[in-house]
Amino acid sequence: MDDSFMRAALELAGQAQAAGEVPVGAVVVRDGVIIGRGFNAPISRHDPSAHAEMMALRDAAQRLGNYRLADCELFVTLEPCLMCAGAIMHARIARVVYGAGDPKTGACGSVLDAFAEPRLNHHTEVAGGLLAEECGAMLSDFFAKRRAEQRKEDR
Repeated sequence: MDDSFMRAALELAGQAQAAGEVPVGAVVVRDGVIIGRGFNAPISRHDPSAHAEMMALRDAAQRLGNYRLADCELFVTLEPCLMCAGAIMHARIARVVYGAGDPKTGACGSVLDAFAEPRLNHHTEVAGGLLAEECGAMLSDFFAKRRAEQRKEDR
């Protein structure tokens, strides 16, 4: 079941890529049903907080009519950053499942582990590496193409 939710997040990442955004997608799931969807949109929205996770959390909260998303899970193609980890905690998400780790800004263990801080009042279960190769390949391909385009422009 987790694979199908991550595949839905990968489809959303493809939408981000088609829009010229970094290809990251996320879904919020409750009782086996997707209730929130989001993909990266900080460039198009001129909003530094418009990460895939934030967009999916906002969508789910609107659908439920509540900012608390207890008993929900978040599936995201890239390890959440510190901003998203904070929002995930405030929303009371029960479990986060991510695809590719993020060695530059990951806040689920790669750079730091916000969810392991015992002094915080909410503790989300975290699992990483689901479909990591597919998630990572989408990001690697995106950045390789972007670098190639930049080199072409520089000439």
